[in-house]
Amino acid sequence: MTYDYAATDWESIERLSRWYSGDIHDVMDKHGAYGHLKGISLFGSLAAGQVVCGPAVTVLYEPSTRVGQPQDVYHAAIDGVVKGGILMVDASCAEGSGTGELMSTGAKVAGSAATVVHGTVRDLAEVRHLDYPLFARSTSPVGVSGRMEPTQSHVDLDIDGVRVRPGDVIFGDISGVVVIPRELVKTIANAADENGKAESSCRERILAGEKLQSIWPMGSSGPA
Repeated sequence: MTYDYAATDWESIERLSRWYSGDIHDVMDKHGAYGHLKGISLFGSLAAGQVVCGPAVTVLYEPSTRVGQPQDVYHAAIDGVVKGGILMVDASCAEGSGTGELMSTGAKVAGSAATVVHGTVRDLAEVRHLDYPLFARSTSPVGVSGRMEPTQSHVDLDIDGVRVRPGDVIFGDISGVVVIPRELVKTIANAADENGKAESSCRERILAGEKLQSIWPMGSSGPA
């Protein structure tokens, strides 16, 4: 199964990339959407203020007792990742880390913006030296052989109750990871732009000496 990334709204993704995860989820709340991937945080590298934002390329692991099993499904997803895409891997079905230095190296060379793993990862020193954004629930040196293997790609995932489909937009920064449904991407980008303008105005007023109580909530013109 594959997904056609030709419909990706790269213009909205570029605009979303100007903001941060708190901005994104605030405006998602206003549109009745929830997209926080709880418990997933940054273990790879991001420069100060850097974010990643791109369409999801999904991979699903399932339990397997096979030893030395091929990881062709994951490898093919990495090799064929759309440039600027984010690999979203659900490897929560068993103990083991299927993503480390080599998977991250392959992903970076192929043009992936980041990898997000619902599960554990390893080889952090090497991944950080690679300067690659890798997000996960935690770390473990344990491998996946004899425990699980990747079986499907470009399929819908359920990440602790949050649906992630191929082409949904994943936004990640040092504060966490948010998934934006693909049909809401332009709406959320527009709202994030407006929210960002309002926050910038508040920031300028605070720096100019106004008290926080006089400008919050955003849109306040100050004391009557």
